[in-house]
Amino acid sequence: MAAEQPRPGGILTFAVAEPPPSFDGHRETTFAMLHPIAPHYSTLLRFDPEEYPKIEGDVAESWTVSKDGLTHTFKLRKGIRFHDGSLLTARDVKATYDKIIFPPEGVASARKASYAMVAKVEAPDDATLIFRLKWPSASFLANLASPWNFIYKADLLAKDPRWYEKNIMGTGPFKFVEHVPGSHWVGTRNPDYFLKGRPYLDGYRAVFIRDTAARVAAVRGGQALIEFRGFNPAARDDLVRALGDKVVVEESPWACNMMVAVNNEKKPFDDVRVRKALTLAIDRWEGSQALSQISIMKPVGGLLRPGSPFAASEQELTRLAGFGKNIEAARAEARRLLREAGVPDGFAFTLKNRNIKEPYEAVGIFVIDQWRRIGLNVTHLPQEGGPYFADLRAGNYETSIDFSCDFMDEPDLQLFKFVSKDKSPINYARYKDPVLDDLYEKQSRATDAQERLKLLRQFERVVLDEKALQFHVLWWQRIIPYWKQVKGWKITPSHYLNQDLRDVWLAAE
Repeated sequence: MAAEQPRPGGILTFAVAEPPPSFDGHRETTFAMLHPIAPHYSTLLRFDPEEYPKIEGDVAESWTVSKDGLTHTFKLRKGIRFHDGSLLTARDVKATYDKIIFPPEGVASARKASYAMVAKVEAPDDATLIFRLKWPSASFLANLASPWNFIYKADLLAKDPRWYEKNIMGTGPFKFVEHVPGSHWVGTRNPDYFLKGRPYLDGYRAVFIRDTAARVAAVRGGQALIEFRGFNPAARDDLVRALGDKVVVEESPWACNMMVAVNNEKKPFDDVRVRKALTLAIDRWEGSQALSQISIMKPVGGLLRPGSPFAASEQELTRLAGFGKNIEAARAEARRLLREAGVPDGFAFTLKNRNIKEPYEAVGIFVIDQWRRIGLNVTHLPQEGGPYFADLRAGNYETSIDFSCDFMDEPDLQLFKFVSKDKSPINYARYKDPVLDDLYEKQSRATDAQERLKLLRQFERVVLDEKALQFHVLWWQRIIPYWKQVKGWKITPSHYLNQDLRDVWLAAE
């Protein structure tokens, strides 16, 4: 059967669970920023959604790597224009990466540590960009394909490095039209986009719908044709029942998990015995069976996605605190540790959370129930996205549901959250640990696969078991049911990838 010919035109409406905290891709870590805003921007490289994890150029036309692995040279496509009509040059890409890798004082860069190997970025002429590395890095090219690394305009950054937190100016397939806070975000086709004939759509509309049931209803009623993050099995079944062959369902493992952040600076959570008791109390195996019926949470795993090449085996996993299968013995040990640490029975504290039902509130309720079984009295406090992230960043919490989501399976990315807080702005557990920093550097530089796996298991043991600094609850399973007139979009193990909408088109109804 011949492939369908893309049909130009139409507006794609999709649902997003909450509005973006800011508009800056370099600062944020949430899909709520990426889904409405990614279509306005280009990146240097990108993952090919048809052949994930293959990497291809976006504004880069070609690239070469020196024999010693220390010099990466990129040739840029010519004639790419920002939405204000000005030409993109290597100077803009250099300014973008300088902001990500060497951010000025007061500018947050969520993934700065992923580029610790970069000594400097150079733009010798308008079409050439050079990265000089301190050491060869297996993950470097993949990090340049990060969907968060929107290319910004050098002149705007020079005037105000935080301009992009509240404004849009990119070279992507869609231009910005309007943002009505709490309601919707609209983009229109960029007629000067550098890929001829793209995008196919006339535009898109992202509608912000916080409640999960209301998002499912919007897709069921056709007010939204897709929600790119994912629905739970019950919502999938509901949509298939209601819409029959009008919907397509795509499913994939997901490089995302729910975890518990424990504020290591606050008493009694500065005591490893208390933190260890918290993780020992959680029955992840039973939780997986129960929660996978009602939510997107399913696989039990450590710091690296279960089933990925870097993950712990089940045998290795069950040796870690909180991941064993004898829950009664684990909870007895948890109670003993609490007594030893002087924590009274019925000790009360708060678990902060993000007020997104799926999967945040479900996992919050589950964790509190598990802690109740070792005599702890915990209050659940769900918050709007803005205050939730602000409290995590400021350390204004005792315990909190947190998450870790990445755009690929790569330890440099997935372990960055767990290095010392002065190195990682997304380590909300607020500890400093030189042992972990050293292991992180060693695994990043390891060229032997077996040696790297050994270092990864050590790192995981320190975080989850020996020091119980913060810990995973469950990983996610991605389920996307959508109207079959949506074409040209493909699921990947990350809801951060393939969101620029340049290849998406709408078939006739």
